[in-house]
Amino acid sequence: MNIKISNPRTRINGDIRITGSKSESNRLLLLQALYPQIKIENLSNSDDSGVMQKALASGAEVADIHHAGTAMRFLTAFFATREGREVTLTGSKRMTERPIKILVDALKQLGAEITYVAEEGYPPLKIKGKRLEKNKVSLQANVSSQYISALLLIAPTLKNGLELTLEGKITSVPYIKMTLALLGEIGVTYSFEGNTIRVFPKEEVAPITLTVESDWSSASYFYSIVAMCEEGTEISLSAYKKASLQGDSVLAELYKSFGVETTFKANTVTLRKKGRHTAGDIRFDLANAPDIAQTIAVTCFGMGLGCHLTGLHTLKIKETDRLEALKTELSKLGASIKVTDAELFLEPSGAINKNVAIPTYNDHRMAMAFAPLGLKVPLVIEEAEVVSKSYPDFWKDLEKLHFQAETV
Repeated sequence: MNIKISNPRTRINGDIRITGSKSESNRLLLLQALYPQIKIENLSNSDDSGVMQKALASGAEVADIHHAGTAMRFLTAFFATREGREVTLTGSKRMTERPIKILVDALKQLGAEITYVAEEGYPPLKIKGKRLEKNKVSLQANVSSQYISALLLIAPTLKNGLELTLEGKITSVPYIKMTLALLGEIGVTYSFEGNTIRVFPKEEVAPITLTVESDWSSASYFYSIVAMCEEGTEISLSAYKKASLQGDSVLAELYKSFGVETTFKANTVTLRKKGRHTAGDIRFDLANAPDIAQTIAVTCFGMGLGCHLTGLHTLKIKETDRLEALKTELSKLGASIKVTDAELFLEPSGAINKNVAIPTYNDHRMAMAFAPLGLKVPLVIEEAEVVSKSYPDFWKDLEKLHFQAETV
C-alpha cells in the first residue's frame, strides 16, 4: 500500500492517544513469561509485541519473529534458559542479516547451548534450553543495548544471578536503566556501579500489575509536526510520565531547539510551537536515543536547517541501514547530506522537491519520520503499512490532524 501524504495547514490543534511503548511492553512480556504473577496494562498493539506474545505462548519447535529485532534478542536469551526445550528461532530475510554473535557468545559464557543454522554469527539459531549455573559474563559496552537487556531480563531466574561487565564506553544507557528499573518494580535486587551490573536471583515475585507508558519514539513524529508548523500549533499526547523510563523522552529537551515547548499535566504531554528554532546548525549526540535520529534529520530538512548528528553507530544494523537510507531519500528531496558509520551531516536547504516517492525499506521509522514533510510538499510513502511494526494507528492519527492520506 502506497500513501500520498499532504497537509496544507500551517497551524494544527489536536489530541492523540498513543499505544503503549514497544520497548517496555516486550521487556514486561518476557518478565511475565518468567514470573506469571505479573499482569500488564496498556500493552503495545504493535506487530513486534504481537510476535513476542505469540512466540512466548507457543510450544512450537520453530519461532518466527519476522522483522522484530527486540524479540530476536530477548527470545534468544529466554529460550536458552528453558530447560529441556529445543527451539529454532528465525525471522525475515533482513533478520538473517542482522548480527547476533555478541549475544550468543555471552550466553555461551554462561553455559548456553546455541548453534547457527546457516551463517556463523547470524540467525536462524537452534537453541537447546538448559539450566545456566555460571554467573559471570563480559561484553563490549558499545553494542546494542538489546543484547545487554536480554541478559539482564533472564538474570534473576539464573541460579546464581548475574554479574555483567561492560568493557569500554557504554551507549544507550537509558535502555539499560529501563530494564533495571522494570526489574526493580517486580522486586529484583540489582546494582549498577561503574561498568559492572549485578542482578541477584529471585525465584518468585508477588502479584503485581504494571502499566506500560505510551511510546516516546512514536511521540517524536508529532514533535516533528509541531516544529514544522506556525506558532499557535498545539498537540496533546497521552499517556506519558514526566519521570519516564524511556530514553527517547529526551525529545522534550531536544525539541526546544526547534521552538517546541513541552508541558506535562497528569498523564498528558502537550506540545506547543512557541517560537523560532535556535540560531545555527543543530548538533546532537544521539548515542542514548538513536531511534529518533531519522525524525530529527527530517525535521531539520523540513525547516531548512543544517544538522550534525553523532552517536549513530547502531543504526547500521537496524531494520535497514538507516544512515544510508536517510542519505538516499533526503537527497531525492533536494538535501545535501553526508553520512559516515556513526554520523550524519545535513546542510541547510531551501526548496523541497514535490511528489517524491519514499521507499520504506521494511523500516517503520522511515515511513513515520518522513510523513511530517507532507506539511511542506505532497509526497508518497511506499509500503506504508510497515508502520504496524510499532504504531498500527499512525495514519489514522495523522488524519485526526487534518493530514490527507490517499492510497495511490
